[in-house]
Amino acid sequence: MSDRLPVFPLGTVLFPGLVLPLHIFEERYRSLVRELVASPEDGPHEFGVVTLRRGVEAPSPASDDDPEPEVAPVRVEDLYPVGCTAELRQVTELPDGRFDIMTVGRRRFSITDVQQGAEPYLTAAVEWLPDESADEVAAALAPRALAAFRTYLDLLRPDSEVLDAVPGDPTVLSHLIAATAQLTTDERQLLLAAPDTASRLRTELKLLNREAGLLARVRAVPVPLSDLARPASPN
Repeated sequence: MSDRLPVFPLGTVLFPGLVLPLHIFEERYRSLVRELVASPEDGPHEFGVVTLRRGVEAPSPASDDDPEPEVAPVRVEDLYPVGCTAELRQVTELPDGRFDIMTVGRRRFSITDVQQGAEPYLTAAVEWLPDESADEVAAALAPRALAAFRTYLDLLRPDSEVLDAVPGDPTVLSHLIAATAQLTTDERQLLLAAPDTASRLRTELKLLNREAGLLARVRAVPVPLSDLARPASPN
């Protein structure tokens, strides 16, 4: 059976255990935050974060006095099929009624349908994906993935502090790599939807080795890096 979950379509991919701060300005999602805050202490203070395939996140008004921009209805085909719940950890209400919230990714789900209208915010029928536990294969892959990640970070930004505290759990490590490496949205979604930790670590090894190879080749090119720059895409 599926559950119905309030969902927030964004342009980012959330992974279990990772922190996601959000600024809530749309009235429909302000209502959601108020409902979550008012729910019983032992209730689920969480909502789903799903990634948009097309379109962009709702634009913020240019000023506090401007009306909220029109937002087109979201269809199930506009979203990637797998998302992650965001558990509400901290809420700061601003004088104008907006919220700054701090959330942490909790559990993965797949979307079977979306509905807009019964509540002010978007809801989805979801099926929960199994909780992951690292097996012997994942435990064997984790040191290799960590070494590849260190090599990649040293090439990307040698002064990085991402690995000051290395997670010992292979599943947590796999989510950290997926959220931190500079990957496409399609690649992040592939990792989020991986059936198990070992599969995710295998895919990350391939991606990290590919990215490290590209970075190493760029560093070896005897021309100024500014000559290799491409105009930023508005998309």
